[in-house]
Amino acid sequence: MLDGTDVQAAQHLKDAYDRMRAELGKVIVGQDAVVDQLIVALFSRGHCLLTGVPGLAKTLMISSLSQTLDLGFKRIQFTPDLMPTDITGTEIIQENRTSGARELTFIEGPVFTNVLLADEINRTPPRTQAALLEAMQDRQVTTGGAVRRLPDPFFVLATQNPIDQEGTYPLPEAQLDRFMFNVVVDYPGEEDEVEILRRTNALDPVELQTVMKGEEIRELQALVRRVPVADEMLTYATALVRATRPDSEGCPAFVKQSLKWGAGPRAGQFLVLGAKARAVIRGRFNVSVEDIQRAARPVLRHRILTNYSAQAEGITSDDIIDRLLETVPIHPTKAMNDGGLPEVVGSNEG
Repeated sequence: MLDGTDVQAAQHLKDAYDRMRAELGKVIVGQDAVVDQLIVALFSRGHCLLTGVPGLAKTLMISSLSQTLDLGFKRIQFTPDLMPTDITGTEIIQENRTSGARELTFIEGPVFTNVLLADEINRTPPRTQAALLEAMQDRQVTTGGAVRRLPDPFFVLATQNPIDQEGTYPLPEAQLDRFMFNVVVDYPGEEDEVEILRRTNALDPVELQTVMKGEEIRELQALVRRVPVADEMLTYATALVRATRPDSEGCPAFVKQSLKWGAGPRAGQFLVLGAKARAVIRGRFNVSVEDIQRAARPVLRHRILTNYSAQAEGITSDDIIDRLLETVPIHPTKAMNDGGLPEVVGSNEG
């Protein structure tokens, strides 16, 4: 239950969101939906993957976001020869200046920070990509038999080029599942592109102001988790996730025809969490259908896999998600349609 202190904290979160948007707007032109999803992931304590062709300012977005936060920031440029220890750190033999004895000393890798930019994460083989798994899931690194905790808060904000680009490696499914959002960064509109040219040819550098400190972020993350969610919204989020599984009872016919596998329970957790964060930054304490639907694409697109038949017809994960938003019922008591699910009642703007 939210109390008066939570109400004040929620207003602080909304104000922080507005200030972050204003600061990022100084260097990022357009891409409002992308920036929104980045901030929602931040307040939800989730990691984020940005997917898009080179040159769309993915790295700039992440580095600019880090400048608005009073947190540690490190960047890893992923390359084919990058080793796991280049990320997590390693033990080296050093001489103790007092005793003269040689002893093992752990040298921290770049993962020991608050905001980690994993740039072009799919430019390195899966073995090195997997070095982030424990860090992303448990906020810790195990090396030399010792468990070393990472700073709190800790976010992995990764960029990747499309898989069909030369010299890229698909991310392992287990690692993809650790990312709360897969955010697709598309080309800017014509007016935005003109504005980009105008700004990038200016002489004056842009300085971004710090909006929040680490302790504030931790408090606001805890606030987001306290936001109540109606059972009806939990049922709807569960229905969306379960409808992506081709072998589940009552899933739509187009899912059976187009998907090889669907999303797991973690997708439902992130759907609800993202919806809660979106509600609060818009000044509400109730999660709406639209909040869940707005989170559906970035949460689900990397957790469902189209089969060969769908790929041959050009059907994408986003196409399947859009159809699910039109098909999966908001109120499960309505009449059943030909896909084995009740008809939709309510708004599906998303």
